[in-house]
Amino acid sequence: MGFLDLFGRSGTARRGDADPEAMAHLVAWTRSRYGVEAFVEPRTTVSDVSVVLVAHDGSWTRRAVGERGARRLSATLNIPVYDARRVGYPQRMRDHEARRRILERRAAQDL
Repeated sequence: MGFLDLFGRSGTARRGDADPEAMAHLVAWTRSRYGVEAFVEPRTTVSDVSVVLVAHDGSWTRRAVGERGARRLSATLNIPVYDARRVGYPQRMRDHEARRRILERRAAQDL
């Protein structure tokens, strides 16, 4: 038994499988946008393997998918899949976040 198992970590996460709800979210998100690419993030000490989906306009979503889920991603979603460690994240994602922050600041000033 691992240390994190003491705190209720699920058996699904231990096997490296994707949570069905996470995969359903990724499929629905991909189908509702175009130009979507996937960027697989490595496992860290606090999180399992995850994927960031980025659409044509820079909007994005992130979900933990586990190792097996990451391997099945391309076939399941029929989109290009990249290793985030090697290629980084697309500029359009950073631009989208910058625009979002500006709009939030403006909204806060208007209150």
